[in-house]
Amino acid sequence: MVLAQLSVYPIGEGTSLSRFVKKGVAVIERSGYKYEIGGMSTTIEVPDLDALFRLVKEVHAAHVAEGARRVTIDLKVDDRRDKEATIESKKAAVKRA
Repeated sequence: MVLAQLSVYPIGEGTSLSRFVKKGVAVIERSGYKYEIGGMSTTIEVPDLDALFRLVKEVHAAHVAEGARRVTIDLKVDDRRDKEATIESKKAAVKRA
C-alpha cells in the first residue's frame, strides 16, 4: 500500500478554486481508493506507484478540462515496505505517541 498526500491547483484562476477542487475530488471518488480530504491536501491510499501516477494524471486532466491553463501539483509519497501503512494506522500511531 502506498500513501500519498496530493494538492492540485490551478494558477491564475482567481481566488476561489473550489470548482477545480470538486472536479479533482470527483476523480478520486470514482477511483474507489480510500481517501481523506484535509484543509490543504487530500490523502489517498493506492496499491502502488503506477496507480498513484495514473490517478494524479486524471486529476490533472480534470483541472485542464475545467479550464485551467496552468496547474501546480504537490505530491508527497510514503511507500513503506517494512509493514502495512494506511491512513488509519498513521493516525493511530500519532494518538499512541
